[in-house]
Amino acid sequence: MTNCPTLIVMVGLPARGKTYISKKLTRYLNWIGVPTKEFNVGQYRRDLVKKYKSFEFFLPDNEEGLKIRKQCALAALNDVRQYLSEENGHVAVFDATNTTRERRETIYKFGEENGYKTFFVESVCVDPEVIAANIVQVKLGSPDYVDCSNDEATEDFMKRIECYKNSYETLDENLDKDLSYIKIMDVGRSYLVNRVMDHIQSRIVYYLMNIHVTPRSIYLCRHGESELNLKGRIGGDPGLSVRGKEFAKSLAQFINEQNIKDLKVWTSQMKRTIQTAEALGVPYEQWKVLNEIDAGVCEEMTYEEIQENYPLEFALRDQDKYRYRYPKGESYEDLVQRLEPVIMELERQENVLVICHQAVMRCLLAYFLDKPAGCKVESIFLNVEAVNTHRDKPENVDISRRPEEALVTVPAHQ
Repeated sequence: MTNCPTLIVMVGLPARGKTYISKKLTRYLNWIGVPTKEFNVGQYRRDLVKKYKSFEFFLPDNEEGLKIRKQCALAALNDVRQYLSEENGHVAVFDATNTTRERRETIYKFGEENGYKTFFVESVCVDPEVIAANIVQVKLGSPDYVDCSNDEATEDFMKRIECYKNSYETLDENLDKDLSYIKIMDVGRSYLVNRVMDHIQSRIVYYLMNIHVTPRSIYLCRHGESELNLKGRIGGDPGLSVRGKEFAKSLAQFINEQNIKDLKVWTSQMKRTIQTAEALGVPYEQWKVLNEIDAGVCEEMTYEEIQENYPLEFALRDQDKYRYRYPKGESYEDLVQRLEPVIMELERQENVLVICHQAVMRCLLAYFLDKPAGCKVESIFLNVEAVNTHRDKPENVDISRRPEEALVTVPAHQ
């Protein structure tokens, strides 16, 4: 985090994946703890012009269309200023075509005037199959074409793209040598990176050079029930219980039935995930960073024992579970940072099964559950009984007393 906000400016013709990139980048930055928001100028236009008629709105000589589009861009930039300068936002993603050098210079000056660092992200695509697929997947579901057939929508959208082509000025190694940018060719075939200025821009580049658009399945699976689960104890490195081994067999049967091509299996380095994976009878890879959250001095204790021995710590954890760090252990915030390489590798891979732990899965799901960024989420139950290790946050938390008096009221059944 710095006191100099970042303005990310998307560049490119329609149907080049700019909005997809904007959503994924926003999701990633928020997940690693950088407050980020996207501002889609197309949505501003749809809010202002309730009924889209045709591509003619985007013709270069359509004065009314130009006026409205400029009005929407300015409204979006005003909201960017509000978010970055008054609402403690750290990164704003300005999602529009921004296809002319003049438009980009205006936005760059806006950034300079407000003390923002500006970073351009251009998506260039000449592969007709990729463009056609993007039109089908994204644009045909757009509110602009809700009353059109697929053929009508495709024809109109192709003409909309043509409206931008004549005036499109791509980022140039010489003319734009002073700008900070990444240029992505054909959804990741190659990249051009120029003048990365700081840590945030470096993280953005690293992330964008790892994502791809190939449809795939990522399975997140908790290990089978462990011996310590049965005793209500957290952490440790126990093996599976009898029911845990039964779960591992059921998982193997389920995975075999899916006939997943080139499935990769990842586990932590803890016995309970390794034993769950062993039942699959396939190669698997162990990741230390997938180990369960470190509970420090509370490892292998029950929640009742933690409450009795560390009453203040018990109360503090329930007050802010995400940032609370176990003594000599970790917080969920620490865990997110630890798991970033896993997320990056999941973005690079195709079909993967991750066998992990409760806290680890929560952090991974927090990344993937942002559904607008292109994820469809499905829960699968294998119908094997197991101990429920989830503990709801208690309603009555009092840390106003002296440390030795701090109490949390926990329902007996938990």
